[in-house]
Amino acid sequence: MNAEGLLAHYARIADAPDAIVRLRRFVLDLAVRGKLVEQDAGEESASQLLAKINQAKEARIASGGIRKPRELVKDDKGDHPFSVPATWKWIRLDEVGAIVGGGTPSAGDPENFAEPGQGVAWLTPADLGGFKGLYVSTGARDLSEKGAQSTSATVMPRGTVLFTSRAPIGYVAIAANPLATNQGFKSVVPYIDECSRFIALVLKTFAPEIDAKAPGTTFKEVSGKIVAGIPFPLAPLTEQHRIVSKVDELMALCDKLKAARAQREATRDRLAAASLARLTTPDPDTFPADARFALDALPALTTRPDQIKQLRQTILNLAVRGKLVPQSVADEPATNLLAGVAEERNELIERGLLRRERAPSSVAHDEPPFNIPPNWQWAKIGETVLFTQYGTSQKAHQVEHGIPVLAMGNIQDGYVVIYGHEKKIRSSSDELPALFLKKMDLLYNRTNSAELVGKTGIYLGEDDTLTFASYLIRLRPSLR
Repeated sequence: MNAEGLLAHYARIADAPDAIVRLRRFVLDLAVRGKLVEQDAGEESASQLLAKINQAKEARIASGGIRKPRELVKDDKGDHPFSVPATWKWIRLDEVGAIVGGGTPSAGDPENFAEPGQGVAWLTPADLGGFKGLYVSTGARDLSEKGAQSTSATVMPRGTVLFTSRAPIGYVAIAANPLATNQGFKSVVPYIDECSRFIALVLKTFAPEIDAKAPGTTFKEVSGKIVAGIPFPLAPLTEQHRIVSKVDELMALCDKLKAARAQREATRDRLAAASLARLTTPDPDTFPADARFALDALPALTTRPDQIKQLRQTILNLAVRGKLVPQSVADEPATNLLAGVAEERNELIERGLLRRERAPSSVAHDEPPFNIPPNWQWAKIGETVLFTQYGTSQKAHQVEHGIPVLAMGNIQDGYVVIYGHEKKIRSSSDELPALFLKKMDLLYNRTNSAELVGKTGIYLGEDDTLTFASYLIRLRPSLR
């Protein structure tokens, strides 16, 4: 895999929201499968490397540099997630390095800790949360001499591969100097220092799968035994170096692609904002050309969910301004429509089916926020519907029998939807049947939060034994 090859793959998925993330995963996956660089039959094999690793392990144990690791049950069949080149060898992670946990002194004693650089470097998973590099030297605070002596945390050498085993699982870094960690790590002290980068690469690749399989209820955690038993694809040492170098090269390319994508997205955002702004506050002289440009550029303006949301809002804005469809002089003017609604409302009042209420004031000449076509008419919402009405004041309960009470959650994507598990009020309520919902009624949310005020849905169902909560307003339109 070279830069040109990666670019070819990138071109296919460049507009996907997670394109760069997927590319990085792709590179790592190729690396640990032995597919990123070519193998060289003349190089020392992984089996020969493993023999040297075992010698280094025994030497470290003999010198007291590490404790003799706990022996795991040997499984000759092995757990091999995928095939690797013939010159590679599947082993367990604890065969390439010692698995070391961490510890924390009493947090209640401030003398257990010191400022960074003033004691023993000590890390917690939080220290790697926003860390973007590979080599880490210190955390938010050090352990004092007292703190270091009062905890089980081990000071590990430079080159140790740090792996967070909880809260969260899967952060990977390499110690730039001797340091210790809290118990949120299961770190790997390589028996051969030159393997550090490759070990880190493998752990970074396997981290999502390790996290997915981790046990735990309150929070997930992997034990030292689990980490020790992780299958590890051991490559020849010189090939490890080539792989690490190639990964660095391709990750740097991914960084450049990410920057280019960000620049492209910024340009696209500016284009979208400018194009939609011309439609939202249209210039009568340029509107046809502006609308044509926006429609031609539609594929480029709507590649992300937030852009589609902005486009939806623009469409609605155009609709209520009379800019979405052409007007016809043959159409009945809006004044006639308002007169018909008023006539029907008066008929219902005279028949005793509707209570007479004070008519809303007319729209003042300085109230309209924008211009509308000549055959349209500015009016108050109360003038355009037969009536408006608050929902039931009865407290609804989760009971088997009664009248379902629709709530804000029943308003979805412009419609009133029924889920079948709505809370209910008693069917004998004196607010019924006046508050039964009818087909074509509109429900409007009037409270809860600024983001949800105004959320509106139309009821298209046939069930006329439903009511609605008091924080919703029912608007009944004329159906003549």
